[in-house]
Amino acid sequence: MKNKHEKVEKSVGLFFIFTIFAISIGGLVEITPLFFQKETTQPVENLRPYTALELEGRDIYIREGCNVCHSQMIRPFRAETERYGHYSVAGEHVWEHPFLWGSKRTGPDLARVGGRYSDDWHRAHLIDPRSVVPESNMPGFPWLAENTLDGNLTAKKLETFNFLTRNRSHKDEDGKPIPLYSAEDIKNAKLAVKGKTEIDALIAYLQSLGHALK
Repeated sequence: MKNKHEKVEKSVGLFFIFTIFAISIGGLVEITPLFFQKETTQPVENLRPYTALELEGRDIYIREGCNVCHSQMIRPFRAETERYGHYSVAGEHVWEHPFLWGSKRTGPDLARVGGRYSDDWHRAHLIDPRSVVPESNMPGFPWLAENTLDGNLTAKKLETFNFLTRNRSHKDEDGKPIPLYSAEDIKNAKLAVKGKTEIDALIAYLQSLGHALK
């Protein structure tokens, strides 16, 4: 009597189909519940949206590839929490588009770097990392201190985040989502960043990281 699995095991096509089916079922079972859990869909209590300047800094952080060498995801292990702070929770990241958790730590995790160093320290570190951390292998970013923001797209970025987070923002008394950014925020966005340098924006973003859970 032939093994019941033999037909599948000897057929590349059938084996591929059943493999995809098994992975799909497993994925649905693991992932689907996360779309309905409050812990993964609602912001933590103290979470606030990025300011216009912080949002510009976040884009610079992505543009310069900072997320390639720095993660923003502290795992719930003592070795990590004692070094970096409270472990990361999903509610801190519900407004993140894209997520910047990262998976590589050429440099330290930055999930809770906000407030750990002064603005002047960050400025020196970004321009010449070895001036404050002699053993650092991080490249310098001196041009950030020379480039000035014009704010032409800042309002559009706030509007985009309003759209992306429309179902995950704080709720009013009637349970309706409150937009992250008001009409006034959007109107004043360009003025809020105009004349600031890119390094000002990046420092503002770094100082905002981890503010909800310390």
